[in-house]
Amino acid sequence: MKYGELSNFIDGKPSCPAGVKRAQRISPVDGSVISTFPLSGIDELNKAVAAAKKAFPEWSARTIKDRAQILYKYYELLSKNLEECAQIMQDEMGKNLKESMQETAKSLELTEFACSMPQVATGDSERVSGGVQSREEFIPLGVVASIIPFNFPHMVPHWTFPNAIVLGNTMVMKPSREAPYCAIKIGEMLKEAGLPDGVFNVVCGGREIVTGMTEHPDIKAVSFVGSTPVMKIVYEKSSAKYKRCLALGSANNHLILMPDAHPDNSAVNIAASYLGCAGQRCMSACVLVAVGDCDGIIKKIIEESKKFIPGDNMSAIVNAEAKISITGYIDRAEKDGAKILLDGRNAVAPKGLEKGFYIGPTVIEAKRGSEIAVEENFGPVLTVVHAKSLNEALEIANSSPYGNGGSIFTQNGRAAEVFCDNIEVGMVGVNVGVPVPREPFSFGGCKDSITGTGDITGKSAVRFWTRIKKITCKWNPEGKRINWMS
Repeated sequence: MKYGELSNFIDGKPSCPAGVKRAQRISPVDGSVISTFPLSGIDELNKAVAAAKKAFPEWSARTIKDRAQILYKYYELLSKNLEECAQIMQDEMGKNLKESMQETAKSLELTEFACSMPQVATGDSERVSGGVQSREEFIPLGVVASIIPFNFPHMVPHWTFPNAIVLGNTMVMKPSREAPYCAIKIGEMLKEAGLPDGVFNVVCGGREIVTGMTEHPDIKAVSFVGSTPVMKIVYEKSSAKYKRCLALGSANNHLILMPDAHPDNSAVNIAASYLGCAGQRCMSACVLVAVGDCDGIIKKIIEESKKFIPGDNMSAIVNAEAKISITGYIDRAEKDGAKILLDGRNAVAPKGLEKGFYIGPTVIEAKRGSEIAVEENFGPVLTVVHAKSLNEALEIANSSPYGNGGSIFTQNGRAAEVFCDNIEVGMVGVNVGVPVPREPFSFGGCKDSITGTGDITGKSAVRFWTRIKKITCKWNPEGKRINWMS
């Protein structure tokens, strides 16, 4: 096994009780067993929470500038180890090395933003009356939890822990079963950077750990990224225990293609949008709404899609179950009368990767309201539906219960303006296939793609990971009363 027997990372060191059940991690790249990891129980979670709770008083008492200094050291370590972290990601969840390197680069950007917290989380101060001063301070919550998905096992942890810990919290993280070592490696590098033991902990496991995090009385806030059904369960369970919770769920992003769109730019961006990470991302293009005659551009999208070769410049599907699920969507669409314009179901992996899990680029022309056009298949599948006007296209897009992202491809400024004003999503693009904002702007959707208040990254994250203390001081006992506030 390439990575051997993994352990939890608790209180600054490996932790794995004797006799605990273990699971194999099979690499989707070539089908080989690369590691085993513990299926931890509540005892391990309790141990991690206790370590985080013990570390909190000293860590939170430090100035935000002192805490940021350790993040700077971590940033330097991560910069030196980007390729190693990317290789772990490729081995664990199948993302090709180029895309894995792009993900670790985004992790750097997120860490860099957290290092700027001394300038961001400053609070306000004002002289509200004669001799009366009011100010607000951002106070850490305590022990917080982060539940990570498989598809961005390095970037999503960096959505949460850098901001959370630099603001003074301590954290327990549960990685995906598909990519446990990515999070453990982060813990090891944080310790090397000088982070005190117990501030950051990793507990591997399944549903029992998720439920335990939502119910543990010492965990004050929970963040989650995953599917909408689980998102709602996590939010309901956390809220029932009066915890703060921010949970991100599924998506079914719509791109609107206007007939005046730039053909080559549109084809390149749309193909990259639905095929990046083999479609296993919540910002992937799922449905292309073609307005009027866009046949020429659609042909270009198909030709551009053919340049993506599974196992070469295109990532693997995370596991056998996911591959079966995605091909099931394609099979049912074809049975229901959809036209398969490009079929990736019989993709052949390169030599040596025959036991990996791959699906090639797939483009389907389907009717509005069909299963393939409505449900998230989470694979390299682009569904094309047709509309007669921009208003009809917006109606199709806005009928989705999800609201993560959406884009329009056009050279008409008025059409772009109408789209931006009326699309019901949290992240909007014009001639951009993946409209993810950069720091300090925050990541977050709307509707059934998110539950909770605020966004998970950027300036919005400050208020999620802290509570606000308001302080009013009066130092003029002999002063003349000016008004009712004096």
